[in-house]
Amino acid sequence: MSVRETEENDVTSEAVESETEAPARRWDTVQPWLSLLVRLSMAGTLIAAAIPKMLDIPQSIIAVRAYRILPEAVVPFVGTMLPFVELILAVFLLAGLFTRISAIVWLLMMAGFVIGVIWAWTHGLSIDCGCFGGGGEVAEGTTNYPLHMLERAGFVLLGTYLLIWPRSKFSADEWMKAA
Repeated sequence: MSVRETEENDVTSEAVESETEAPARRWDTVQPWLSLLVRLSMAGTLIAAAIPKMLDIPQSIIAVRAYRILPEAVVPFVGTMLPFVELILAVFLLAGLFTRISAIVWLLMMAGFVIGVIWAWTHGLSIDCGCFGGGGEVAEGTTNYPLHMLERAGFVLLGTYLLIWPRSKFSADEWMKAA
């Protein structure tokens, strides 16, 4: 093989490598920004869910009770504590602190909410989920469980994304790693 052919092979190899590395470099640049967007979306959702419940704890308890899935002895505790847990999780997500663990907690909460919706749906209950305040029994035929499940699927996708790619811009996790 001549020197010229060797150089041409090297140039061709470099071109192939740069073509395959370019998408990876783009992903490495874009991914932390997407994770930031997902993290802030999840935090915003939790804040929107927590505040109405915090402002009306008795209604939050009614919403939890409407599912008829928990023992009555724990319903007031869950109805009272749920908005505070949501708000604390939102703070962790806003700060980007323990992001992967926060995504796991989010996914566990979503699993609980999905189970609750499936339970209500399969038991013929007509309830407002109370996810963003309100909640409790509603008139027959006014509940749209398929829409609730679609919404939960979107929330699960957000949590799954953040579980897989927790590295994000402007996060306490990254700051602590650098320190």
